[in-house]
Amino acid sequence: MKKYIVLFFGVFLPFSLLGQNDFLIENNRKKVIIPFKLINNLVFIPIKVNGIELNFLLDSGVEETILFSMEEKQEVSFNNVEKIRLRGLGSEQEIEGLKSTNNVLETHGIKSSNHLVYIILDQSFNLSSHIGIPVNGIIGHKFFKNNLVELNYQKKKVIIHFNNAETRKKLDKKFRSVPITIERSKPYIYAKAVTDGVEIPAKLLIDIGNSDAFWIFENNKIKLPKKNFPDFLGKGFSGDIEGHRAKIEKFSIADFEFKNPIVSFPDSTSIRNVKMVPDRIGSVGGEILKRFTLVLDYADRKLYIKKNSKFSEPFTYNKSGITIQHNGLQWVQETVHLETVQVETSVNDVDSNSKNDNFRYKFLLKPVYEIVNIRKSSAAEKCGLQKGDIIVSINKVLPYRYSLEQINNLLKSGDDIWINLEVERNSLILKFRFKLEDEL
Repeated sequence: MKKYIVLFFGVFLPFSLLGQNDFLIENNRKKVIIPFKLINNLVFIPIKVNGIELNFLLDSGVEETILFSMEEKQEVSFNNVEKIRLRGLGSEQEIEGLKSTNNVLETHGIKSSNHLVYIILDQSFNLSSHIGIPVNGIIGHKFFKNNLVELNYQKKKVIIHFNNAETRKKLDKKFRSVPITIERSKPYIYAKAVTDGVEIPAKLLIDIGNSDAFWIFENNKIKLPKKNFPDFLGKGFSGDIEGHRAKIEKFSIADFEFKNPIVSFPDSTSIRNVKMVPDRIGSVGGEILKRFTLVLDYADRKLYIKKNSKFSEPFTYNKSGITIQHNGLQWVQETVHLETVQVETSVNDVDSNSKNDNFRYKFLLKPVYEIVNIRKSSAAEKCGLQKGDIIVSINKVLPYRYSLEQINNLLKSGDDIWINLEVERNSLILKFRFKLEDEL
C-alpha cells in the first residue's frame, strides 16, 4: 500500500466461466458517474455485493472479481460456493479460496447479475492495512468489458458512457485515440523505451491497479541499469513482490514522452506465476495514468487519452526506505473544547459554574502505524530503524494526525529533508533521525 505500495495482481484461476452477465447501464441512461477515492495512484470505488456495500480496487490487470477481508462483512451472503486454489504474483505458494456464482453487483446505476466472484480466505491478505481505508475486493475485466469507461483522475470520477457510435464520435473530438489490444481479457498498449541510447519497442499492460509508473521485466534487450537499489514493490496473492528501482532515459506512449521515469524491475521469482502474453515486457501504472484523463474502449480496441495538469509533475519514490502500514487501532484521549454561554443570575453576578466547564475528554480509536519493511542500505536502515518498530511520533507530531497516504507522501518529499521518528521497540521509546536522499 504502495513507501507508496504497488498493487499488481496477476490472478490465474482454474478456469474461466463463460456467459456471465457483465456490468450494464440501467434505465437507458447515456452515462453514469461513480465518485472514487484516489490513494497512492490507485482508484477505489464502492460496489454493493448482494446488497452490502464494499470497497473495490479498480484494476484493469485482473480478469475476475476477487473478494477478501470479509471477516468484518459477514452479513454478505454468497451462492453456489465451492473451494478452489488461487495463484498469482509473489514468491510463495498458491492459496485457498472460494468460488461463488449468481451474485448481484451494482453501483450508481450500473448492474451485473449472476456475477462470478472469487473469495480469498487467507486473512493475512489484507490491503486495508497498506492503503489506510477498508478494501474488500478487486474488480477488473467485467467492469470494463461492455462499456466506455472514463477515468478522470483530477475530478476523481469514473464515468461509464453508453457504448455506441455517437459516443465514440464525441470522444474522438476531445481525446487522442490510441489503438490497444485485448488479450486474456486485459488491455495492452505499444510504447517505446529508450535505454543506453537504444530505442526498444515496449508492449505494456495498461494496469490501473499498479501504483508505479512502469514495471519492466528484464530480457535480452532491456537490462537493469547499473544505478539501482533493491526494494519491496508490493504484495500479490502469493506473497511479497521484491525487485529493484532505477531510472531509464525515456518512455513514450503515442506522442507523450516521459524523460528519466522511475521504473520498477520485479525479480524473476516474484513473476514466475505470471502467464505472459506474447511480446509483453512490462506494465504502465497509475503514476503515469494519473497524468491523463483516459477512456478505455475494450470493444473497439481503443484508448482515448488527453493529458491533464499533472502531466509534467516530477517522478518521486519513497526515499526513506521504510514501508509503513496500519497495525490495528488504539484508544486515544483527546480534549474537546465546548462553547459555553455565561448565564447572568443577577445584574452583576455571573454563574460561577460556567467558568471552568469549557472542555471535556473523549476517547477515539486511532490507527497504529508499524514499520513492516526496510530497504537494505537505505537511510532508515543506516540510522538503526528496524522492521516491527511502532511509530510514536513523526517530526514531533503524533502519527494518527496523519493518514497513511500523507505519511507516504512525506517520505517521498524532496532531497535533504530531515525526518525525526520516535518508535516503540520492546517497550522502549527510541529516537531516530535521517535525511531523505535520492539514490538514483
